[in-house]
Amino acid sequence: MTEGTTTSAAAEAGDTMTRLEQEGEIAADYLEGLLDIADLDGDIDMDVEADRAAVSIISDVSSRDLQKLVGRDGEVLEALQELTRLAVHRETGDRSRLMLDIAGYRAKKREELSELGATAAADAKSSGEPVKLKPMTPFERKVVHDAVKAAGLRSESEGEEPQRFVVVLPA
Repeated sequence: MTEGTTTSAAAEAGDTMTRLEQEGEIAADYLEGLLDIADLDGDIDMDVEADRAAVSIISDVSSRDLQKLVGRDGEVLEALQELTRLAVHRETGDRSRLMLDIAGYRAKKREELSELGATAAADAKSSGEPVKLKPMTPFERKVVHDAVKAAGLRSESEGEEPQRFVVVLPA
């Protein structure tokens, strides 16, 4: 039984990797078409991170053009991510959790949010009071929750979208 289970688990892990790589390929093709239509320069980088496909659009040239694809507070980036997920869904029939980054925006945002989560955790520890943060997107809340957990505290989300926010709880 253990051998069959191990083989099955290994095959399933291989299938998952193949599925995620396939999602990345479909997303890359979709985004390359989009860049061509918009007459924007950019290279596509694909990876698999934390059990999801991750696709980035990067550029050697000034990223000013790519900033148009990020938009104010990442609004255009979020919309493009959803459109890309829909393109993957159309091809595979499966819901995608693909993450899209453009010109390093999401990576930089992740770094800032990790610092925010760590600071909020320190404030909650020292004051003994819950710390409420401003409303955030699901991606932003996830990063903050992870940072709070890494700091040894607990957090939860409250409110309704789009005004949902993180509350960091003292120990």
